[in-house]
Amino acid sequence: MKSLPLVQKYLSTLLMLIFLALGTNANAAEINDSVALSGIKEGKGVYLISLDNPQKTALYLEIIKSTHQSMAAQGVKPDFILVFVGATVRFLTTEPAEEAKEIKPVLQSIASSVKALKELGVRQEVCVIATNFFKVPNEKLLPGLSLVGNGFTSLIGYQAKGYGLVPIF
Repeated sequence: MKSLPLVQKYLSTLLMLIFLALGTNANAAEINDSVALSGIKEGKGVYLISLDNPQKTALYLEIIKSTHQSMAAQGVKPDFILVFVGATVRFLTTEPAEEAKEIKPVLQSIASSVKALKELGVRQEVCVIATNFFKVPNEKLLPGLSLVGNGFTSLIGYQAKGYGLVPIF
């Protein structure tokens, strides 16, 4: 069975996320980011997301959600922007390519995270250069995503506005 290894990878990733969440909550009173967050009221971050692996994409989106929640819990207003470039755009569509349909649970996790991040007020941009290159129809992008002309231009603009760059490769 070809799909069994994919299911095992998905379950491993899911278990890792659960353990990460449980571990973070269990130690929240002891471990925090107070030194880094001292004196700031708002945390501005722009994430450059360029991954060619759907499991890693799902994992990092969960970590970004967790980071948003952790920062808010520590009294700092998170102001995050995600900019998706490169092959990552293949996992951000309502109609994935035929070969990606084998990893449907992972793609559902990505779609769920995109929706949850949107509900948290996180702006999420997708580079049209990448969608064109990887032949992802722009009209098939997940709800909550904004198409931009050039992801790198967005990154430059947001950094000029004081957003800290968080590269995810």
